[in-house]
Amino acid sequence: MPPDRTGPETLRAILPVSRETEARIAAFVRLVEKWQKAENLVAPATLPDIWVRHVADSAQLVPLFPGVRRWLDLGSGGGFPGMVVALLVADEPGARVHLVESNTRKCAFLRAAIRETGAPAEVCQGRIADVLSGWTEPTEMITARALAPLTDLLAMTAPLLGRGCRAAFLKGADHRAEIAEASQSFDLDLLEHPSRVAEGSVILEVRRAVAKPGGPKGRR
Repeated sequence: MPPDRTGPETLRAILPVSRETEARIAAFVRLVEKWQKAENLVAPATLPDIWVRHVADSAQLVPLFPGVRRWLDLGSGGGFPGMVVALLVADEPGARVHLVESNTRKCAFLRAAIRETGAPAEVCQGRIADVLSGWTEPTEMITARALAPLTDLLAMTAPLLGRGCRAAFLKGADHRAEIAEASQSFDLDLLEHPSRVAEGSVILEVRRAVAKPGGPKGRR
């Protein structure tokens, strides 16, 4: 667990960043805190620990997958992990993060955050199934955090994974049960990366997901 639960030191324990990057992320955190009063962007009980519960938790994806520049974040909500990833890769040539969100007011927040921080990100407003059905943008990594059970995430993303893209799904302590359930519907090639922030949590790196006969269809 990073040593400081309340400030930028938490981020530095995950990934050394420049002062400029840290300032951009701090500005984003202030925006979350400002909009939280009206939009409930994160669980209220987690707001005092936003730097570890949300920022550092999201930031750990970047050093875990060095070299990835093209990201697709599903159910972006308050911008975790998508906006944090975008701010951390902002100085990398060709970096782009697509933020998929259906809630109109959360999309408004994400667009405001992009404008005010200069993040290399774009909001894709709509249902995930609708957005992904015609997806043609170059994508190296799909992310999702606190969005849906693994089986549903795989149903949404399996066609993209089949085109060489990987996925990184942040999961809690019940991840093994989710893997067991998903394995009934999909042939999987995945790795479990222990979280550097939350004990017992993991990042599930999915390299391949092929639906078994009679497997589930996307629910979102």
